[in-house]
Amino acid sequence: MKPINIDDLRSLARRRVPRIVFDYIDGGAEGEVTMRENLLALEEVFFLPRQAMAFPSCDLRTRVLGCELSLPIVLAPVGYCRIMHPEGEIGVAKAAGKAGTASILSTVSGHRLEDVKAASSGPVWYQLYLTGGREAAEGAMRRAQAAGYEILMITIDTTVIGLREREVRCGMEQLLRGSLWSQIPFMSQLFARPWWLMRFLLDGGLPTMPNIVRPNLGALRVRDAHTALVRSAFVWEDMSWIRQLWKGPIVIKGVLTGDEARRAIDHGAAAVVVSNHGGRQLDGVSASLRALPEVVAAVQDKAEVLLDSGIRRGSDVVKAICMGARAVLVGRAYAYGLAAAGECGVARALQILREDVERTLRLLGCSSVAELDKSYVSVPQPRMSRC
Repeated sequence: MKPINIDDLRSLARRRVPRIVFDYIDGGAEGEVTMRENLLALEEVFFLPRQAMAFPSCDLRTRVLGCELSLPIVLAPVGYCRIMHPEGEIGVAKAAGKAGTASILSTVSGHRLEDVKAASSGPVWYQLYLTGGREAAEGAMRRAQAAGYEILMITIDTTVIGLREREVRCGMEQLLRGSLWSQIPFMSQLFARPWWLMRFLLDGGLPTMPNIVRPNLGALRVRDAHTALVRSAFVWEDMSWIRQLWKGPIVIKGVLTGDEARRAIDHGAAAVVVSNHGGRQLDGVSASLRALPEVVAAVQDKAEVLLDSGIRRGSDVVKAICMGARAVLVGRAYAYGLAAAGECGVARALQILREDVERTLRLLGCSSVAELDKSYVSVPQPRMSRC
């Protein structure tokens, strides 16, 4: 049966890829408290519709940092997409472009940034980690600008990688970074998905990181990426040399407080993303949606505000926009589609979300995304401390 919601794509992905890959997509950090809270926060917001309102069509368009998007959804940076499906980030960019929206390429991509940009008919942003050191990052930024990337995103919540317990238990660490001998106990998972395994092997197995090229050392190997990221984590002082090199807008992703949003703007950010990394980094932080009003109030139109973490339905997108986000980023929602069916799966995820957003607008009695505001939602009061 054709998938009718993102959870259907999730179920299909579970059947198509080994558990080792599915848990990488699906899991969060530690006890996965923040990951669950992201979903719960969205469920707690209720709509206040205007009834008996009908429109010939609804306008889903929005502008983000000068980019005209056909719907208020951008595909977030997701690492190691090529492990989910050989089409990887190229398939993601193609689907986004055909849908009239933007995608964001992760530094830890298995495809060259030039090939990903060339594959898309829409805007593609570049997400920067300093993995591999400053020289490697400078090289990647120069290549990105030469290829036509106009927007740079910096993720600030990865000083170290969160403890993603599901990944440890299922063997993702061994697949990406272990020796052949350490992978043997987990091989049965790979053989249980023979079609995935065949595509993976025909694609050459684990790719290198072609966008992390270190002088005199070449492209970084996947097994070295974790250590390299920890050694070269972003700090605010890095913004000075990054701004000198990057000529376009810079987006800071990983903001959860008003103070952090103001700091990002002070350092030159044109937009901030309210994000807890989908609950994959520090467990126990605020749900992104609950942090959104504080960030919107702190920014005061000095920068654009986006949101990610927990978006599974078009109604989630509408709630975030009503509460002040310009647009949302989705990660897992399309990663399930990629794992299930490559580019076609990503396209189906976007189609589902587009239809959801339009249906929600019609049922709200609202003719366009631009008209959405907080009058369309009932937001619960902040939780009182238990102390």
